[in-house]
This record gives sequence, structure tokens and C-alpha cells, in this order.
Amino acid sequence: MSSKEKTKTTLIKPQVLKGFRDYLPAQMIAREGLMETAREVYRSFGFSPIDTPALERTEVLLGKSGDETEKQMFRFRDQGDRDVTMRFDLTIPFARFAALHLNEIGTPFKRYHLGTVWRGENPGKGRFREFMQCDFDTIGTDSVMSDIETLLVIHELMCRLGFDQFMIHMNNRQILNGWLDKHGLLDQATVVLRALDKILKIGREGVIAEMGAQAGIAVEQAEGILRLTELKGNANEMLTQLEAVLADHESGLAGVKRTRTIFETVIAAGVPEERLKLDLSIARGLDYYTGVIFETFLTERPDFGSVCSGGRYDNLAGMFTKQELPGVGASLGLDRLLAAMIEMDCLELRECPADVIVTIMDNDRLPEYYRLGQQLRAAGIRNEVYPEDKQFKKQMKYADRKGFRFAIIAGSDEFEQGIWQVKDLKAQAQQALSETELIAFLKSELAPAAT
Repeated sequence: MSSKEKTKTTLIKPQVLKGFRDYLPAQMIAREGLMETAREVYRSFGFSPIDTPALERTEVLLGKSGDETEKQMFRFRDQGDRDVTMRFDLTIPFARFAALHLNEIGTPFKRYHLGTVWRGENPGKGRFREFMQCDFDTIGTDSVMSDIETLLVIHELMCRLGFDQFMIHMNNRQILNGWLDKHGLLDQATVVLRALDKILKIGREGVIAEMGAQAGIAVEQAEGILRLTELKGNANEMLTQLEAVLADHESGLAGVKRTRTIFETVIAAGVPEERLKLDLSIARGLDYYTGVIFETFLTERPDFGSVCSGGRYDNLAGMFTKQELPGVGASLGLDRLLAAMIEMDCLELRECPADVIVTIMDNDRLPEYYRLGQQLRAAGIRNEVYPEDKQFKKQMKYADRKGFRFAIIAGSDEFEQGIWQVKDLKAQAQQALSETELIAFLKSELAPAAT
């Protein structure tokens, strides 16, 4: 059969869906590094890992997310004709998990969960339709101590990720709801707070217009809400003003008192006051928040939005169990943070996680090269033995492109002398060492810097 007679193959164009992305090795290595740091921080506070399915019955996810989030759900009927949805966050599945496994986990229960979620929102800077969240939560207690710990974890996480220029904004839904209740607007709280949560996107006038259109709030009432969010002063001064504003409203004053306790305690625990801000304009768009709420912004790049957010949700598990399971927690937006870090050029992007490459100078000595590779790995030194029979110049070009720190070089002369040449590819310095000296040198040079 001639080539003309052969059936032509139609090639599929290799592309990803809008809002989704591939991660090349350099980005993925950096991404996994952030995940490892998050795990270390969460574990250091005593949080335990769990996992939940990517798919949930749609009824599990409906009702507490808010109308806009529900419109963004990836929802379909599976092969069993069940109405299912891909999880859009990790918190509601956790509430379902806690209700289902309550007898096994006990309370209070502290968990962390690193998992992919899906939302059909418009993609933008740092915003994707498939992204990773790194959550931690405490469920089964309404103690202010768990609120305090949540803020401490957020602060520790940002520091361990290498940031010193960031601001944790905090508010309390009890304060906002208390003001709305005093002015007869509590029934419209859900719509009002959703509109308020958009203030950075649509501005003051846009919020007023949306409150009017969606909740029938008069301009004067909307102005009053915004004036509350625009109180000036440090946290202590603003809380004192709020005590006067919310006089005689028990729940609102309780929110003020709890917020003051959180601020005072975390500052006493060592969180710098300049990294904390009482921000009455943040409301969090999800409907399940009931108390303290957090949003964390990079001081240098606030345009990326909050990179670590969360709060208290005391009624969420009530969809699944009659037992009270109040909870609080936060989520690191891993992919948004990674996009910001890449744009800020504060990541060392490498294409290979190994630090050392063992070059091949003499094919008759392959057993020796691979033996050395195994010895280095046994000593905790990540390395790659070059995988092809190529000229030395091409091996070094490969090493440079992949970002190795050191190259090990040995030919017939080195084997006769019982030494290995080690080249620092950054400093372009080279020295000859015995195998014992080589391992000790690499371990010393590659040891993580003390923090």
C-alpha cells in the first residue's frame, strides 16, 4: 500500500481548557515545595491529614456556598444518573466528613487537607478554574482559643513561606450582623455582605448600587453600612468605637469582645502588630461564616487578592448532623500565591529537584558511577547519573539547563588515583576529593540554612 493510500491521521490539537493549566517541572517543583512547607506548619500545630473525594453528591454542596458560587459549580449526572458536583472548596466536604466520622475522630478535631477544587469562574490574574487549596480547620469547639490559633497558623505559614511583607486583615461577622440587626436589616444580611465583599472589585458606588438592586437597601442605609466599614484608627481604637456603635446589642458586643481578645493574645504571642489590621470591609463571600474572618494580602502585590483566607463557621455541619459542630479554619490559595511569587521573581525555579549530577566520562566504569549515585542517595544527597552516552560538553550543558548545583567528574586518571572531581556550577570552582571527603563536602554545602 502506497503512502497516498494510507488513511490520513487527524491530529488532535494539544491544548488545555480555559482556566486550566499544565505545570512544567520548574513550576511543579516550586509548587510542591510550598505544599511541603504548609504540611510542616500544620503538623507543627498538631493538625492531622485527611482526604475526601473530588466528587460529592450535589445536595452536600448546595445551600451554604452562596448563589454565585453555586452558579460556578462543575455539576453533572454520573453513569448512575446521580446528581453530582466537583468540590468547589474543602470546607463543606470537611463538615460532611466530620458528621460522618464523628465517632471515630472525636472532638475537638484538627485536620489539614491539601486538595484540588474546581470553580467555573472567569479566569484572571492568579485565578484558575482548577486550583489547589491547603486547608486547616478545628471542628467541635467554639472556643476563642481556636480562633487565636487559626491566626497564629496563618502568620507562621506566611513567614515559613518566606514572606515578611504581608498583612492579615481580620473582621467578625458578629459585628457586621449586629449592626445590621440594630438597623432592621438582618434579614438582608446575606445579600448585603455578598455585595460588601466585592468592594475591592466594584468600588464604593458599585456596592451601594448592588445593595439597592439585590436587597432593596436605600442609599442612606447602604451609606451607613459603608461608614461603619470606614472607621479609622488602630484596632484598639476601632473596637472602642464599635462598643459605642453597638451599645445594647448583645451579640454585636460579644463579637467586639472576642475580636479584642484575639488581637491582644496574638500580639502577646509574638505576632507584630503592624502585620494585623481590623478591616470592617471584609465579609467573605461564602454564606457559612458566622464569626471571625481572615484575609491575607501580600503588601507588595495586593492586586493578587487574598492568598490565605478563612474564618469561623458554627452552623455548617448542621446540614448533616443534629450535634453541634462549630468550626474555624483557613485556606492557603496555593496556585494564586505561586502565580504571585513567580511574577514577583521571589522563587528559584529549577527543572530538576536533584542537586548533584554524576557525569559519565568512561562507559567501562558505569558500575562505579551508579555505585556512587547510590552512596550519595544513602547519605541524603539527591543526585542524577547522566542517562546517555554523550559528549562531556553536552552533559555539562544539560546540567546547566536543569539547574544542578554540583557536577561529579571522573575519568581514567581519577579512578587510578581513587578521587572524584567535584565542580561547583555556581562558583565555577573545582576540587579533587576522596569519596569520604566528597560525601562530607556535599552534605555540608547542601544542608538547609538555619532559620
